[in-house]
Amino acid sequence: MSSSSFTSVSRRDFVKSAAAAALLSRSAWARASRVSASNRITLGVIGWGMMGPSNTKVFLEQDDCQVVAACDLDKNHLQAAVDTVNARYGNQDCKAYHDYHELLARDDIDAVMIAVPDHWHALVATEAANRKKDIYGEKPLARTIAEQQAIVRAAQKNSIIWQTGSWQRSLPTFHKAAEIVRNGLIGNVVRVEVGLPAGHHDFAGTEPALLAKLTTLPEKITDPSLIIPGTPAWNLAVSDPPPELDYDRWIGPSKMEQYIEARVHKNWRWNYNTGGGQLMDWIGHHGDIAHWGLGFDNTGPSEVEGLGEFPAPGALWNTATKYHVECLYRKEVTGYSSDVKMTIAGGSGAINMGTKWIGTDGWVWVDRSGFDASNQEWVKMDALPDDLRKIKLYESAEHRRNFLDCVKSRKPTITPVEVAHHSTIPGHLGLISMMVGRKLRWDVQEEKILDDSTACDLMTRSYRAPYQLA
Repeated sequence: MSSSSFTSVSRRDFVKSAAAAALLSRSAWARASRVSASNRITLGVIGWGMMGPSNTKVFLEQDDCQVVAACDLDKNHLQAAVDTVNARYGNQDCKAYHDYHELLARDDIDAVMIAVPDHWHALVATEAANRKKDIYGEKPLARTIAEQQAIVRAAQKNSIIWQTGSWQRSLPTFHKAAEIVRNGLIGNVVRVEVGLPAGHHDFAGTEPALLAKLTTLPEKITDPSLIIPGTPAWNLAVSDPPPELDYDRWIGPSKMEQYIEARVHKNWRWNYNTGGGQLMDWIGHHGDIAHWGLGFDNTGPSEVEGLGEFPAPGALWNTATKYHVECLYRKEVTGYSSDVKMTIAGGSGAINMGTKWIGTDGWVWVDRSGFDASNQEWVKMDALPDDLRKIKLYESAEHRRNFLDCVKSRKPTITPVEVAHHSTIPGHLGLISMMVGRKLRWDVQEEKILDDSTACDLMTRSYRAPYQLA
């Protein structure tokens, strides 16, 4: 796949597709009618690792949703998924699938929840969209910009409902913060700080056993990012895949690598062959909220420059441990009243975790841990009073519930596919800039990197045969 094979998802395309979506296709109307008639949405779940279980358990609590199928490449995960669903319903009706194509081929499934590693997002999502399934998909939208563009096109072409797992938009503190900014209460925003995590985190709990294997070596190794190919430590880390995991299929379109337990389930995000590190893991959260408050859901930065600290390229965990990205949003492009500078940083003591908008008349900061502002009256409020809400942002009390409601109504969700795409672009460009070592200029409307062929090549990635992106 070359970057030139992908057309851009411009704002003009978005407006046209939104107008087309208002007149639902015959198949979409038929699907909506079927859901309305039974008042129950049939759902298949694809992926039972980190977010799959928590998302599914919420769907299981909804009376108008029936989970009927589950798919995973790990037999143990798949059995856990089926057991969880059947225990909730008190029957044995949930069908298990090793191949997601078979699940998606079922005409009786209305929607799917996709929570697979980043390197699989594009293949599963485009296939699901082409099968006319509504999608709840995890962030980031995809591993590369080109894959994201393919997902957007597939979702728009098939008029499906899409909800991205950027669930912070469904929390009242983030909604309040974004409304304060959008209503001009801090004046014109001139700067935004987006604080994200640094380093790596052993989500799967595999690091202690791995490091214990290495205690026999003369050199003390304290972190998987220090383990590199061709060393005794690497040889000790490598093993045969467990029989319950279809590892060849799990690697899928990515480059085949030796099996190491510490970079598969949940920890795949610390290997650029399968994930994007902390930057890409979190840009769809705090970066997404930054865009929401600015009204930048369908635009992006014109210039991006990133610096990062990386382990050795082939290290077991090789994603950036620290990073600093500067983005410039030009007013001529965004339609905002002034240029806006955004700093995205992980591992910077100067920038707190969360999103902070700084304006000419004040500031607002929000994170999962709290809320603060230059005006302490805003801190005391549960929500912005109606008399200050000239601009009222989309309200959602629960993210998965919002998805189901929109499947029925055929109205856009709080985080549709176009929003997910644009929220993630600054992270992708920041990572590419770090890798090539220079500032990038981005054409927001045409969605291409200007005058830098090496950087353009990183907008996409090669697929391992026989995998192809439709």
